[in-house]
Amino acid sequence: MAQPALYVAITNHGFGHATRMASVVAEIQRLCPEVFIAIATTSPRWLLDSYLRTNFVHRHAVLDIGVIQSDSLAMDQAATLEKLHLLRAQEAELVAGEANFIRQNRIGMVLADIPPIATSIARAAELPCWMISNFGWDFIYRPWGGEFVEMADWIAERFGRCERLFRLPFHEPMSAFPAITDVGLTGGSPYFALADLCSKFGLSQPPERTVMMTFGGLGLDQIPYRNLADFPDWQFITFDRNAPDLPNLLRIQDHQYRPVDFMPLCGRVMSKPGFSTFAEACRLDLPIVSVTRDGFAEAPILLEGMQNYNPHQILSPDEFFQRDWAFLHEAPQPPRLSTPIDKNGNQQIARAVVEHLYSGNGF
Repeated sequence: MAQPALYVAITNHGFGHATRMASVVAEIQRLCPEVFIAIATTSPRWLLDSYLRTNFVHRHAVLDIGVIQSDSLAMDQAATLEKLHLLRAQEAELVAGEANFIRQNRIGMVLADIPPIATSIARAAELPCWMISNFGWDFIYRPWGGEFVEMADWIAERFGRCERLFRLPFHEPMSAFPAITDVGLTGGSPYFALADLCSKFGLSQPPERTVMMTFGGLGLDQIPYRNLADFPDWQFITFDRNAPDLPNLLRIQDHQYRPVDFMPLCGRVMSKPGFSTFAEACRLDLPIVSVTRDGFAEAPILLEGMQNYNPHQILSPDEFFQRDWAFLHEAPQPPRLSTPIDKNGNQQIARAVVEHLYSGNGF
């Protein structure tokens, strides 16, 4: 039997799509160590390495635009539309190049999160395309109106070619997809011994006075770090390389470490609406403090789903940016629902992919 081989396409938007896909790929590699993995994305190699820690081919490819942003909250619609027009103009060339790579490497299927043209690549290579997401870019663009409506239609047509969507929790209907399988939360698990992290980084505060601050790969301009002075006996942890030097702020700059590695040491995680951060915190039952985000259709769905299943605090931008952080002295709200959320998405997707690679027929 030929070596099983998988082509993985990841959207070029922030870090969340890359980390949740890498979590699934890591489980695929655990189940099937001999699998050949090629990951097509602009996400940095160090980010993928921090989740995979095994061999894979990193293929730099711009397959998607997402939303052009200056930071984790500010969106540039004009620049996004310009890039979308350019992507559409280059689609045929991109598809031909990636399909040729797939044929040369005898790849057996395409797994995507969630570039629309991944289905075009799979069709050109005469392979199935499965996708993973909680939302589609058509859902994000359509409310913006104007030329974005036609872009959303173009994207929805390509999503309609997907043979199987693994729909994650906290999702929109994703009605463009013809075949949907609902799965549990995906995400990474802590990798390092907590005692080693405490020793190496001098962490001694109890979880109830330790806060993770993470705002995605794009970061967040003007985080009010001055507020940390009001909490001298608290420990804050950030991956923001531009954060100031403060006595109670630990900046993690070594790329081998991820936010999820430090989450078990924390009493809550402070974030903006983002699936991957929410999912990794929810998988650990870690309370989430989230800033609301206007103009991004996914945000209210994420916030609603997170509040249903996880302890939480929701802040307006005004509460986050301009006032003191008295909310840290308040207990998080309990989950709205008593039923637990499914946390086995990595395993569910990985098992299906491995079975397909070996059977060639899917389910």
